[in-house]
This record gives sequence, structure tokens and C-alpha cells, in this order.
Amino acid sequence: MNVASVLLPDSMARMLWTAEIGKLVMRLTLGGLLIFHGVAKLRSGVGGIAGRLEELGLPESLAYLVYIGEVVAPLLVIIGLWTRPAALIVAINMVVAIALAHSGQIIDFGRSGGLALELQAFYLFTAIAVALLGAGRFSAGGSAGRFN
Repeated sequence: MNVASVLLPDSMARMLWTAEIGKLVMRLTLGGLLIFHGVAKLRSGVGGIAGRLEELGLPESLAYLVYIGEVVAPLLVIIGLWTRPAALIVAINMVVAIALAHSGQIIDFGRSGGLALELQAFYLFTAIAVALLGAGRFSAGGSAGRFN
């Protein structure tokens, strides 16, 4: 028997339980899908990003930050450690990705009728939601952690 079941009606305790499971599903989905992009960049490098930065007059070395945004931060989100800052890093990474590589597609539609940037929008807004909600009970940092 847990504290919630003693202090709260069954329906409220169930609602809290499902919210915790929802946070876990959201974290695993965001981190699990985004990390594939990071692994692809680990395998192929960040030359394309560095070239785009150079075109904009920015230091090419900034391209290596993508490893933080697409490898380290998603791993932290998945395990639920320093979740809120990691999710914010993912959100910032997505804003930069949209600005660097997809700015001309913001109002375009894909072949299936959805927005051309729906994947990037999913990552961005899910990261914002995770940053706002925190990691939840099912995380390495626990729901009481300062950054979870």
C-alpha cells in the first residue's frame, strides 16, 4: 500500500499513476527516437552542419554541439537524469536545426499532406513538455530530484 492509495480516492491515485507512466512514455519516445539522429551523426560526422555554419559566418566548431543535443541529452532524457535541462537542450537543438537546415520549409507541406517539419515540431514540443513536466517517478533521478 502506498501513500497515494491511503490519502487519495482510487480514481485520483489511478490518475497520478497513469500520469507517471505517461511521463515515462514521453521521455522514452523523445529520447529513443532522437538518439538515432545522433548516432547517424556519430557515424557520418558533422561536416554538413559545419559547412552551413561557415556559410553563415559562424565557427564550424559549433557543429560539435549537435552531439550534446542529439546524443548526450537524449540519453539523459531516457534514463531520467537531469531531465529538465536535458530536454531544454533538445529543444534548443531543434530550434537551431530548424533555423540552419529547415527555415525554408516552415510553412511547406509534405507529400502526405502533413507539415514538412512535423518531425522537428514533434521533437521541439515534446522536449518542451518533458522540460515542463519533469522525469516522473520512473526515472534514475526520481520525481523529487531538483532537475527532474
